[in-house]
Amino acid sequence: MPTIIAVTGHAVATGFIFVLTHDYIIMRRDRGFLHFSELDIGLVIAEGPMSLIRAKIGAPKDRRLAVLRGGKITASMAVEMGIVDSARDGAKETLEAAMKLGIELVERKWDGHVYAENRKMLLGNVWDWKHVGLVDEEKKVASQL
Repeated sequence: MPTIIAVTGHAVATGFIFVLTHDYIIMRRDRGFLHFSELDIGLVIAEGPMSLIRAKIGAPKDRRLAVLRGGKITASMAVEMGIVDSARDGAKETLEAAMKLGIELVERKWDGHVYAENRKMLLGNVWDWKHVGLVDEEKKVASQL
């Protein structure tokens, strides 16, 4: 069945990856951002998470902002970039919107196995990771060793 996440604050590094693993993303507009801090701390993002980033952040300029500039992406920016489905004004409103979406989707009475298979087909390359590590340990910057 669909996964929905309500982002009510910052989602940094692995937190941003966790957000991207969901089918639907609702984000608080008045607080928080999405941010890959790997450049700041001298880490290379491993292939598995990078394949998810490529699948979920569509435009090359948006991927560049997120990964190669370490941009702090607000909810409004994320909606424009197509990363987030909607932005809400506060934590309560964000949670309520996520719950409402969940109820709407459950009412569709989809077959969970069919949904899962379609998700696998849509994101198949993402789940074919050679390893699941979030950071490629062999490619850490020398100053971090």
